[in-house]
Amino acid sequence: MPQNANLEAQIAFLVEVDKLKSVLRRNYAIHGDRRENSAEHSWHVALFAMVLAEHSNEPVDINRVVKMLVIHDIVEVDAGDTFIYDDAGKETQVAREKRAADRLFGLLPQKQGELFRHLWEEFEAAATPEAKFAKAIDRFAAALHNYKTHGRGWSENGIGRNRVLAVNEYVRGGSTALWDKIQGLVNSAVKEGFLQS
Repeated sequence: MPQNANLEAQIAFLVEVDKLKSVLRRNYAIHGDRRENSAEHSWHVALFAMVLAEHSNEPVDINRVVKMLVIHDIVEVDAGDTFIYDDAGKETQVAREKRAADRLFGLLPQKQGELFRHLWEEFEAAATPEAKFAKAIDRFAAALHNYKTHGRGWSENGIGRNRVLAVNEYVRGGSTALWDKIQGLVNSAVKEGFLQS
């Protein structure tokens, strides 16, 4: 593909994924009375990873972790955000997100699209140290947001202590320190009365 064609394809991709700013999540912004969008979430978890890298269970290439976190939710432009506690939504999530990945990463020049697709697939598979840590960060951020907003996302969806712990136990594989912190947040939330025991 000629260089100017690459540029046009890249710009088309960047314009298309701007739609991520309109995809609302169930979590609320910590400082404000509104739900966060997926683009804000992607930026914030990338920053979480940079700040919290020392807490990974294994040494990681933090640049690769950040790249994964920046693109991990791009598929939500087409597939929407699937709430982590939505069992029915999870049944169709993989198929919806694969179709979205085909279309969105397919907008880029081939090699670049393949690179982004592989990073997204690595994140989803969660087999490498980088992907395990990225997934842990993704879940930790959501738990912290819920705690800092006095469990608003949990209470609005009828989520209790055991469900929060079960869904977030996955964090342990990427960071035992962050898993310990989640357990502490959950216990505090129950004591403070904004998470059902």
